[in-house]
Amino acid sequence: MTRLTVAQATIRFLSGQSTERDGVERRFFGGVFGIFGHGNVAGLGQALATSDDLPYHLSRNEQAMVHTAAAYARAANRLRALACTTSIGPGATNMITGAAGATINRLPVLLLPGDVFSTRVANPVLQELEDPRSYDVSVNDAFKPVSRFWDRINRPEQLPSALLAAMRVLTDPAETGAVTLALPQDVQAEAFDWPEELFEPRVWSIARPRADQAALVRAAELIRSSHRPLIVAGGGVVYSEATDLLRIFAETHGIPVAETQAGKGCLPYGHPLAAGAVGATGTTAANTLAREADLIIGIGTRYSDFTTASRTLFAPEARFVNLNITAFDAAKLTGLQVVADAREGLADLTTACAGWSTASDYRTRAATLSGAWNEKVDAAYALDGSPLPQPAIIGAVNAAAGEDGVVVCAAGSMPGDLHKLWRPSGPGAYHVEYGYSCMGYEIAGGLGVKMAQPGREVFVMVGDGSYLMMAQELVTAVAEGVKLTVVLVDNSGFASIGRLSESVGAHRLGTSYAYRGAGRYDGGPLPVDLAANAASLGATVIRAESLPDLRKALDTARASAETTVIYVRADPLVDSPSSEAWWDVPIAQEGSRALAAYEDAKRAQRPW
Repeated sequence: MTRLTVAQATIRFLSGQSTERDGVERRFFGGVFGIFGHGNVAGLGQALATSDDLPYHLSRNEQAMVHTAAAYARAANRLRALACTTSIGPGATNMITGAAGATINRLPVLLLPGDVFSTRVANPVLQELEDPRSYDVSVNDAFKPVSRFWDRINRPEQLPSALLAAMRVLTDPAETGAVTLALPQDVQAEAFDWPEELFEPRVWSIARPRADQAALVRAAELIRSSHRPLIVAGGGVVYSEATDLLRIFAETHGIPVAETQAGKGCLPYGHPLAAGAVGATGTTAANTLAREADLIIGIGTRYSDFTTASRTLFAPEARFVNLNITAFDAAKLTGLQVVADAREGLADLTTACAGWSTASDYRTRAATLSGAWNEKVDAAYALDGSPLPQPAIIGAVNAAAGEDGVVVCAAGSMPGDLHKLWRPSGPGAYHVEYGYSCMGYEIAGGLGVKMAQPGREVFVMVGDGSYLMMAQELVTAVAEGVKLTVVLVDNSGFASIGRLSESVGAHRLGTSYAYRGAGRYDGGPLPVDLAANAASLGATVIRAESLPDLRKALDTARASAETTVIYVRADPLVDSPSSEAWWDVPIAQEGSRALAAYEDAKRAQRPW
């Protein structure tokens, strides 16, 4: 037996967990991010201070640390993770937004918030939520709907089963997401005699389940009978490390590939079957092919509303084959369900469809459509002006990223522009959080990507609105010696919602950063210096006034070993090329001139 506190036992256990896939073992937890308060400093804080089992990292914001952990897990293809600890109270509830993002994006993150006293001897304690219905309720109960597994450890004896259950969920590709273990502050510090086997190294094998044979046969029949099939590749292709199998399947059978936000980069830019982004933020090439397709082969996609253009993109007669490791996603759009690992499923489908391919004129049409879109992107990248158009800024960063760069973004107008315009070098070169599209993710997420892939150049693209919500992780990057290139794009407000507001008749209300004028924010610009703010947080700052300035700044930042912020102003009124697809945002049924167009678009929707 080994006598340790609950917190010490937790850290010892976590340090011994590994994953294995395809014969390669990896230590699962890369470290622990934490901010300490009275609810965890004597427990997990003391355990981390007196142990070298897991590296400790200090974040500046609890939500940000969860974003960093989620980005780390995504960049590691869900084979590694980080844990995050905070005190009870606002520290815990600050993590809820990050937890929702991790679960929505199917990313493993372990959350270890402190909790109020299990013994209740001093109730109500500082930061305790008193619920008259039950003494067993705390703010940590708010984690339940955004966690894939949740437990509260009220006795030391409960810890082993909770830790094992947490690992089961974190390492299951079909079930993973945020896992929350609430640890009352008195229980964290309580000593207990633990069995030695609890701390023995454990290796969790990441399964590659094969598809049901009957489902494979039916899927092959649908594919072989199709004339205009289109693959929609999602994040599951990347996480399964199935991009090579996807390329072989597409080339063997002559099927164009369109990509979701999470799947972007499954095929590198320039591949003859790469149609690019699909949906509301997609390319005209992919969207035209989607409208004409008689069969959609969804691989590792959850079919978000942006991917399906709010279920208006695909023809009414189109059929669906959905290959997904999660049955919940495979069943969407009334598709034929092929529940399997993406790599294994693609290998089996390639064999099952042997000898069949699409007609050469279909492949030629796909290449022609992609060529026409590429000309539009070339023109958008060549735009100039003062302030600079956002597409030109993206083009400059894309060129600077090269073969080893990865772009990180999450919210505002840039994710849509990046999805349609960015030319990825391959898988991992594109990291946009668009499941939750959480403002403030960008810099924290860039930190997680760089920690997971230190050999890559990380380019964070963040708008001024998102930057102002969570800029402080620049301090964390500087403190950790983690080099980021942050392109801070200032368009004086919320450009994406500004355009949307105008289109739905809300007159850009609340979307501009300006002084309050005659009842609205229509006065002069605010005297806010975001570049000076970034410098005050410890980053090297370069101001770029023109396209040549920006390109030079990117070269300088790439050559530097330090975190660099490049500040550039953008024109919020210059749009990127249209995707020619729709997104469902309800229009006021009284007082809006946009209602007729909305109702017309709504007729094409297929809610079933």
